[in-house]
Amino acid sequence: MHVGTRLLELIRLRGARTVFVVGTGKNAGKTVVARAILGAAREASLQPGICSIGRDGESEDVIDGRAKPRYLLAPGTLAATARGALPRTPAVEILDRTAIGTSVGEIFICRSRGFAAFEIVGPPAASGVREVVQALRAQGAGLVIVDGAVDRVAAVAVEDGAIIIAVGVHGRESFDEVVLAGRALAAKLMLPVYDPRQPVVHVRGALLPEIALALAAEDPERQIVVEDPTRVAAGGRTFLGLLERARLRTARPLSVAALTVNAVGRERAYDPQEMLQCLAAATGLPAFDVFAAAAA
Repeated sequence: MHVGTRLLELIRLRGARTVFVVGTGKNAGKTVVARAILGAAREASLQPGICSIGRDGESEDVIDGRAKPRYLLAPGTLAATARGALPRTPAVEILDRTAIGTSVGEIFICRSRGFAAFEIVGPPAASGVREVVQALRAQGAGLVIVDGAVDRVAAVAVEDGAIIIAVGVHGRESFDEVVLAGRALAAKLMLPVYDPRQPVVHVRGALLPEIALALAAEDPERQIVVEDPTRVAAGGRTFLGLLERARLRTARPLSVAALTVNAVGRERAYDPQEMLQCLAAATGLPAFDVFAAAAA
């Protein structure tokens, strides 16, 4: 089974032109998942483009110096990255230049003219993500893949974007915590849209847990509505607890297509099939393991 192809099918079923790959933490396998979707889009003759919210595809982790998966882009692949991260080979064609600055220079839109390892450096703000996605589409990208961060997903993903959640074991002390992290992030991003026919209170900006609890105590039946799911300033066990005590809703729902698992971390590893099955059951989402080419 080619997991990238299965993920692309789910993305296209939702009519998405942009896909965000977001993780539960570091080393969740986001880059590997994004690469699989890139390959599937290329095989489907769907011109892919890649960009990032942050910095991805570097040869080693800037924090601990360990090796990281690279973006080896095939000829014809579109990419958005900063001037200082462009491959030092003649295999890159510059197509456009944006006014978006980063710590390593402004962002360029380019096309790989041969197989080349790319480091993808993205915009520091959500508005820049929208601009980069539009610039890649202007150059013919049929699908834009964003190696993303959860807090900036909603800037672009609301209209025609799908989300893939990558669940990893890094930073979790037990298998149950890994599953809980995946379940909480999925529940947050899949927050249901509010019903305007029922009692409602709209919260502008971030919704803090203490505010949510206070509003729920005033009227347990009233819907507490945030602009988009990322505005709820809570995650993990805290967020799941809020769901039990408050009717959290959103005005702008997101589209989560699937989740992936990386069962092997730097400190510990778990059974990949068990992790797949547990997360599929906990979230109700199609679950895939890109590393083992498995699904649940």
